[in-house]
Amino acid sequence: MAQDQVNHIELLVIGGSSGSLEVIIRILKALPASFHIPIILVVHRSNASESFLDEVLSLKSNLPVIEVEEKEMIRPYTVYVAPADFHVLIEKDKTFSLDYSEKINYSRPSINVTLVSAAAAYGAGLTGILLSGANDDGTEGMRAVKEQGGYCIIQDPDDAVVDYMPRYALKYAVPDAVLSGADIIHFLLSLSAH
Repeated sequence: MAQDQVNHIELLVIGGSSGSLEVIIRILKALPASFHIPIILVVHRSNASESFLDEVLSLKSNLPVIEVEEKEMIRPYTVYVAPADFHVLIEKDKTFSLDYSEKINYSRPSINVTLVSAAAAYGAGLTGILLSGANDDGTEGMRAVKEQGGYCIIQDPDDAVVDYMPRYALKYAVPDAVLSGADIIHFLLSLSAH
């Protein structure tokens, strides 16, 4: 990634499904409290068994981890978690909008919904990261990120616990980088140095 692109990153959206939590926890443990770029986590989960995901992740993170709330302004130094059973959209004014419309790819929240809306709001300032998962959610969103000039990273399918989601995205979206979980952490830490 070119230096001018690094300096221009305003938002990170990380999407994942089955097998992604391990990498997400490793990322949150590694990032320092000085990491200023806001992060939105869109993780497929059952609304009952993992309803306290933000609380669990906050125990592993040096950054505050909070669940997305309607009309909340996106702030730096914060990790946002998409609430169970709601799509999360990013508005042009950099606030959140929650949506309870039908599931997409059997999922709500949908990674695609968040990535597409974030790409429209942030353009080249967005970096999307797609992790392990068992369906094709995220591919359309990654294409939208690229179309708007953003940067796309897909977890190496050989490194993913469940390789379907990254492998599908690799086939139908053209990422800027294909990285292992460890290399994704290295990439993010390099951003915190800027």
